[in-house]
Amino acid sequence: MHASMRKRQSYAMQSSTFLSRHGSRDMDSSLLKPKFHLDLWVSFTIQNWLLDFGRPIVMIILPLEWFPLNRPSAGDYFHMAYNIITPFLLLKLIERSPKTLPHAAVYLCIITFVMGASIHLVGDSINHRLLLSGYQLHLSVRENPIIKNLQPASLIDSFELLYYYDEKLGHSMWYVPFFLILFLYFTGCFTHIKEEKRMPLAAWFLLAPSAVYYWYLITEGQIFILFIFTFFAMTATVMHQKRKGFVPDSNGLFLLYSFSIALGLVSIWVACLWSDQVLRKKYRGVIYIPEPWAFYTLHIRDKGASA
Repeated sequence: MHASMRKRQSYAMQSSTFLSRHGSRDMDSSLLKPKFHLDLWVSFTIQNWLLDFGRPIVMIILPLEWFPLNRPSAGDYFHMAYNIITPFLLLKLIERSPKTLPHAAVYLCIITFVMGASIHLVGDSINHRLLLSGYQLHLSVRENPIIKNLQPASLIDSFELLYYYDEKLGHSMWYVPFFLILFLYFTGCFTHIKEEKRMPLAAWFLLAPSAVYYWYLITEGQIFILFIFTFFAMTATVMHQKRKGFVPDSNGLFLLYSFSIALGLVSIWVACLWSDQVLRKKYRGVIYIPEPWAFYTLHIRDKGASA
């Protein structure tokens, strides 16, 4: 009897320590027994694959007569839906964090994310219309056959500005707040080692599509530095919390495993294309990570057309 009471008192002290260290809003049992947010992760996976990864594929597959080049395409509507649904899901994810996160930082991240994704919407829409007209993504703007002979020559500068907004500014304002929110959420995904929760079976099924999508973001978005910085920050957080006696819960493990597999996929991707001289000419520098769509225009579309 006394042993049972001492055990419960010890458990209560551990729970109190967890709540005080993690800044919990509500002292309820759900925080002591973290649950895997299956509904949110399934929603993220579906909308990422359908609305983001599938967006350019839909633009290529659907007949051009259905969506004239001077009107929004199906991919554009997919992008608009993504720009609405993703911030909503990110906010719901933050709401379920057992750790009280700084509201100002979260709101600024969401606002910046929406603005960056909207800038990318316009640039990406025009970019894929150029793709249908013969634009070659494995070449720079000035080297493209359909661009380099434009007159007046100042039009080329305008296309380079469009590329900057799409690939540089838009991507930065889109991905930096996205990964920052994921990291802030991850900092609250820890539980006491005696209450450790392994990933449920459903999480393992979602792991592969989640990791492949992050691979797509890293390669197509050219954000390896941002990704690896976030991954190292997550790893450092795990080590720091482990010294306090805490380990990632099922949601934290899901994010950590997804990032780990994505890093492995990027390594395989780079190794397979390491000797591609055409892609190396475009992606100069220390970090060589070709974009999948550049690979498509170089090795799939153009070769299919010539055949």
